[in-house]
Amino acid sequence: MLKLKRQGVMKKITIIVLIIIGCTTAFVSCDSKRLPGKIYMPDMAYSRAYESYALRDSTKFTMDISKLGGNMIFYNNMSVQGTLKRGELFPYTLPNDSVGYAMSASVKNPINSMTKNQMAETQRLFNINCAICHGDKGVGNGPISTGGYVGGVANLTQPAYIAMADGTMFHSIHYGKGVMGSYASQLTKQQRWMIVKYIRTLQPKADTTTGTAAKDTSAIVKK
Repeated sequence: MLKLKRQGVMKKITIIVLIIIGCTTAFVSCDSKRLPGKIYMPDMAYSRAYESYALRDSTKFTMDISKLGGNMIFYNNMSVQGTLKRGELFPYTLPNDSVGYAMSASVKNPINSMTKNQMAETQRLFNINCAICHGDKGVGNGPISTGGYVGGVANLTQPAYIAMADGTMFHSIHYGKGVMGSYASQLTKQQRWMIVKYIRTLQPKADTTTGTAAKDTSAIVKK
C-alpha cells in the first residue's frame, strides 16, 4: 500500500515538473519575435552580405592576384569566367582575325523574328548607335558621313551587304570593321543580333512576282 502511494506521488511530481518545463519553454520561446533565442547555425541564419561595389578593407582584400598570400582574399568584382547572366545568349567565341571573319558566315542569327515592340526598340537602338554614320535608312548618309568627318561609310542597302551573312555582319558589329569600332560594350549580344535583323528590313529584297525590289519585313511579327 505504501509503495503504491509513493508511486502516485512520484507520478504527480513528474507531471508537475513536465508542466513547469512546458510552460517555461512556451514563455521563453514566445517572449519576443525580435529575439528568437538560440540559433543552431547563426552564419546561415544571418549571412554576412557583401556589396560588390562597396569599399573593401585593403588589408584583407586585393584585386592584384600577384599579391595573394597569408590572409589576403582576391576579389575583382567580375563574374566567374564562362558564366552567363540569366537570359543571356551564348558567348561569341570566333577570334578577331581573317579566319574568324571567314568562319562568321556560318553563324546563324539566333533571333528568328521580332514583335512590333521589339522592332521599335531595335529601331531606336539603330538610330542611337548606327544612324549617326549609316543614316536612319542605312544608306550611309548619316551626319558623320555627310559632314566629312569619316569617309567610306557603308551603304547597307547595297548588294554586297544584302549578300553578307548575318554572322559576318554580327562579327563586324562585335569587333568593328574598317573605320567602325566595336559596339560590344554599347550593345548586348541580343541587341546586336536584333540590329542585324533590323538592317535586313532596310535592305531591298527581290520581288519574284513583279521583278522589283521590296523591303524585307520578315522580322516583324504582329501581336
